[in-house]
Amino acid sequence: MAPAYAVPCMLARTGFTLADFDFYEIHEAVAARVLCTLRAWESETFRRAQLGLSKPLGAIDRKKRNVVGGSIALGHPFGASGAHVSWPRWRSCRLEKGLGLGLNSICTAGGMGVTAILERP
Repeated sequence: MAPAYAVPCMLARTGFTLADFDFYEIHEAVAARVLCTLRAWESETFRRAQLGLSKPLGAIDRKKRNVVGGSIALGHPFGASGAHVSWPRWRSCRLEKGLGLGLNSICTAGGMGVTAILERP
């Protein structure tokens, strides 16, 4: 669930909110982790106890999540998640779906979270 912590940090630094994105790529090894991350972003309790934020991050439109299939659909390519999740997804979304601003979050080995904002030029 590292992205549950990493994404709020990134949003605070950039001034974006969860609602600002056209698509969301949430990489986790198992689907339950994705659901936990989404629930944490919506939770008042998580917001107060774990993040110290004045309000929850909020819900995302589930239709905008992993729009061309998530990393689980790829067979969870351990060690190559960033390459498999970021570039092909971004290219597909940019060229085929015409989407502009994406949030990419990846949970890595050892409980680390990596996040990125992808913007269509």
